Amino acid sequence: MARCSRCGKGFTMEIEFGARKWDYCGRCKSINTLDKGFVALIEFGGGDTMVVRAARISYGKELKGDEQDRRLIKYMMKHHHGTPFEHSLFIFHVKAPIFVARQWFRHRIGSFNEISGRYVEYQEEFYIPKKLRVPHPENKQASVEAYIENEEELIRIYEESIKRSYEAYKRLIQSGVAREMARAVLPLALYTQFYWSVNPRSLMNFLNLRLQEDAQWEIRQYAERIAFFFYQMMPWTFSAFLEFGIEGKTDFIENLKKQYLKA
Repeated sequence: MARCSRCGKGFTMEIEFGARKWDYCGRCKSINTLDKGFVALIEFGGGDTMVVRAARISYGKELKGDEQDRRLIKYMMKHHHGTPFEHSLFIFHVKAPIFVARQWFRHRIGSFNEISGRYVEYQEEFYIPKKLRVPHPENKQASVEAYIENEEELIRIYEESIKRSYEAYKRLIQSGVAREMARAVLPLALYTQFYWSVNPRSLMNFLNLRLQEDAQWEIRQYAERIAFFFYQMMPWTFSAFLEFGIEGKTDFIENLKKQYLKA
């Protein structure tokens, strides 16, 4: 068991999803991510039945029972009827390295509010990878694990660079420099926090892009955990998404299809 990276008050339990094993805190509905980050679902409204209601309002109709309602969701996913999937809401609390957050914020159909380095003093929390990667030999957008000579020394250089930057940041602040200026010396490995409000249609777009092999490994770790919360809150929509909506054939996607799609 590991301590929860979000609340810090409880120990986690191990959960498994798509053949991945993660540390989950039932106290604050958070999953530890990377070395110091997390993804937490803090609010949810709507659900599978809201998708059905939004679709049937066109005909002045309502729910018709689980079997027919689930079949309608599958039909809409298969035929790309997207707007009914916009009438639910997920609100996530995320802690991630800045370089992950900047990729995340490119998904514009959603709302973000981020901690501000103008108003708070950043803590000494930086992402330290266990392994380094090299550029993918065929895909310019991707990277792969490979043997790197003197890897331990290179990781040490990475860590020392971060340590020096944080020491400079603290020295500037202690010398009276405004936080908004001192923060400029900090690297992209710094952890930030933000809230993300998103509807299911936009969430599925995020997953379709960030679960793929050419997405950076670090943001894929967050996307996989977002997929877990999606499944937890909207299992019918999630199943239809696996069958008709998601693209790509990563091991995670294939494992989910084996686990959650009926033969």
